Amino acid sequence: MHLPFFIAIIPILMASLASARDVDVAIVGAGLSGLSAAKDIAKAGKTFVIFEARSRVGGRVLNAQLDNGEVQELGAEFVGPTQDRVLALAAELGLTTYPTYTAGKAILYRNSTVIPYDADLATGGLPRVSSEAQEELTSLITELDALASQLDVNAPWNHANASLWDSMTLKSFVGSRISLQDSQLLFDTAIRSILSTETEEPSLLYMLSYIAAAGNQTNNGTITRLIGSKGAAQDSRVNGGTQLLATRLAERLGAANILLNSPVLDVKKLKDGRYKVISDKVKVSAKHVVIAMSPPMASRISYDPSLPAARDQLTQRMPMGSIGKAIAIYPKPWWRNLGFNGQVQSDTGIIRATYDNTPASERFGAIMGFIEADEMRALDGISEAEIRRLVTRDLINFFGPQAANASQILLQRWDLEEFSRGGPVAYCPPGVLSKYGPFLRNPAGKIHFAGTETAPYWTGYMDGAIRSGERVAAEIIASA
Repeated sequence: MHLPFFIAIIPILMASLASARDVDVAIVGAGLSGLSAAKDIAKAGKTFVIFEARSRVGGRVLNAQLDNGEVQELGAEFVGPTQDRVLALAAELGLTTYPTYTAGKAILYRNSTVIPYDADLATGGLPRVSSEAQEELTSLITELDALASQLDVNAPWNHANASLWDSMTLKSFVGSRISLQDSQLLFDTAIRSILSTETEEPSLLYMLSYIAAAGNQTNNGTITRLIGSKGAAQDSRVNGGTQLLATRLAERLGAANILLNSPVLDVKKLKDGRYKVISDKVKVSAKHVVIAMSPPMASRISYDPSLPAARDQLTQRMPMGSIGKAIAIYPKPWWRNLGFNGQVQSDTGIIRATYDNTPASERFGAIMGFIEADEMRALDGISEAEIRRLVTRDLINFFGPQAANASQILLQRWDLEEFSRGGPVAYCPPGVLSKYGPFLRNPAGKIHFAGTETAPYWTGYMDGAIRSGERVAAEIIASA
């Protein structure tokens, strides 16, 4: 056989071998949920294959290589207390963390004016405004936390008031509690940072369940834990970037078990009770299937027989949040010398919240800005060059003329990413969670559903994704 011909047919041979595979579990999605499921399934001695539509592992966890050889995270990046599973995985993989930079003053950019302030950890770092607005905001946060504490995180739809809370938007509830512009601005900004939605989009029940999930078995979830830095969800970062969680775990699982560039098209149940999972290149037979994807992306797969109608109703009604990230790179974190910690909340611009994204080594400086909800959607048809210009304008408004001297501006628009279509999580508008919530996790035969949306704790976060993968693996192992 001629060598060039042999080399040319290697991909065909590999596809043929993969298509002939007969495994215990086929997993769709190589994000942290799918990889975590595979980890426990492999530990139990079962065989598996992971299908991944992208050319990489990690899902909505993504490192970007900088011109200077360093990395920044374009997707999920923060970890914090009570996120037990992601912290445990990081330790297991030999990864270390460092604290998010919080020394110095934060900035409230209000009415085109820079207002420096000392972050109040008691309110998750929110700036102190007028005493009247502060009283409104504190009262609202206290009430939401109290309502959230009443929910069963595993079944929030079972609460006696679930239907009532699910009949209203978060905005309608908030509007009945606060009336001042300052308190409304700060609360709206907080919700954009949490869900990447406007307050009129999620239901009150969904927001309460999201708050309840921001904890663990011994710590109730709170809004301040969602929005805060020190001691909260944005407490720390992973040295080397969070995608190392996925890439190192994938290395342990073995490249032969992960089929990249393989979007799944069909899942068909066979006469013998097994399932055939079909991508555009590969077919695999499995006893169990794990769909480790967000509900709206999972709905793009064809199932035969069809999934239960209530599961379809759920996936049709859960949209993704709208999010983008812009990261400006500088030779040094010069804003620290001006007494700023890099955190901003703004009432205008395409960026409404920023963080100091400088690595622990301080070899360069970085400011990360979130572009979320209506601001993100308004930019979907705008060129990247124009978005970078708008990002620079906002950073100059916040930090002064030195912000114009970025050596590089990274940009990630998750709304336009083919296999995500938004982020950080798929949320529930009114009337969804109370009626269809059980179908987030209920298996359909031997098809199991993972993904951060299904987690009882830290829904929408890396920790929730890992928990969901561990849950479906336990379901499969217990059924053997």
